[in-house]
Amino acid sequence: MTLRTKFLLFVVIIHAVLIALAAQLRTTNPVLFLASEALLLVSIYLTVQLYQGFVRPFQLIAAGTTAIQAKDFSMKFVPVGQQEMDQLINVYNQMIDALRHERVSQHEKSFLLERLIQASPAGILLLDFDGRIEEVNAAAERFLGQSAAALHGQLPADLPGPWGTALAALAENQPQSLRLSGLQTYRAHAAHFLDRGFTRRFIVLEELTQELIQQEKQAYGKLIRMMSHEINNSIGAINSILHSFYHYAPQLSPDDRPDYTQALDVSIARNTQLANFIANFARLVRLPPPTPQPTDLHALLRSICRLLQPQSEERHIKWHMEFPTAPLFLSLDAQQMEQALLNIAKNALEAIGRDGNIWVRTTAQPPTVVIENDGPPLTPEVSQRLFTPFFSTKRDGQGIGLTLIRDILLAHGFTFQLQTEAEGRTAFRINLLQA
Repeated sequence: MTLRTKFLLFVVIIHAVLIALAAQLRTTNPVLFLASEALLLVSIYLTVQLYQGFVRPFQLIAAGTTAIQAKDFSMKFVPVGQQEMDQLINVYNQMIDALRHERVSQHEKSFLLERLIQASPAGILLLDFDGRIEEVNAAAERFLGQSAAALHGQLPADLPGPWGTALAALAENQPQSLRLSGLQTYRAHAAHFLDRGFTRRFIVLEELTQELIQQEKQAYGKLIRMMSHEINNSIGAINSILHSFYHYAPQLSPDDRPDYTQALDVSIARNTQLANFIANFARLVRLPPPTPQPTDLHALLRSICRLLQPQSEERHIKWHMEFPTAPLFLSLDAQQMEQALLNIAKNALEAIGRDGNIWVRTTAQPPTVVIENDGPPLTPEVSQRLFTPFFSTKRDGQGIGLTLIRDILLAHGFTFQLQTEAEGRTAFRINLLQA
């Protein structure tokens, strides 16, 4: 039974008793009967006033409760002139103002946070209470190579490739570095936040590729410039002295003269080889910015194939050119791009050794070029160190070929990847659409 019902029942009982008593006085004491009738009217009037005074607060409380349940913080009440009611209305209005301000502030902060997360260059993965991926931003989609819909519901440890292994072992507040295909380098950091009183984790992926490449170039660039300066100065002076020694050859006996000139030839040739050796390293430092011009990529690839054809025939390696005869014009530095593609093709030849195949394919939309070989696959250890300056799997390798390729392609704004595919072929894939 509600409080209003109890009040009405009480009023009805009291007034029924008063009416019954007044009826008894109607015949015995008319004066007292009239007085009781007047008192009854006054009681009814006061009862109505009291009822209205009680019911209105209940109505206001019910309306306010309904508005709060509906999350409508815009409804406010106007004072009615009663002190108790006005105090209640004032408290309610202040509470509604505070709730509306807090809600608007939270919505603005939440909206700003969502925009910042989406615009962040760092990849962000928000996990649910079970540790599965619930939300990702655009950077995380790009880093992981999957859409948000595909990533939703996955455990970080189940992600394909090295991502899963790295994220499975990721502990909170213990950042880890991850290197993919010897080029892309990332730093992963895990932390947690509270959501409705429970702990949820999130993972931040930060790309360090460009920063590390710049640091590497600054470090080895300074070293190479210093070495080049000292060695070239010494070689130039030494070769000048050695050439002057040829003037003394006629003064020697005929038997000693061949050995003398041969020693000079060997010394000068070795010095020249040393100068060429250091010049290859210096070329990394002095690589000029590309000067893009419309260039037929297909013609460039055919010229490289013709250049390497004699060496390929000697090793019984077949070339398969799988692209149309129509030109494919792209804006690039022809000289630098030819050097990069030549190095890629030579690496493919050397990876095969003898008796193999090289496939060269292109696409126009989007513009890409792929150079594949069926040589031995890349091991995980080698894949992690690809494009590292001075790293080479060849016994006499200098480790600058892939570094030069990397610098040329990055200077053009092209993305690329070198890896062994599922079918066993090793493919160097270049996306010729500038990033």
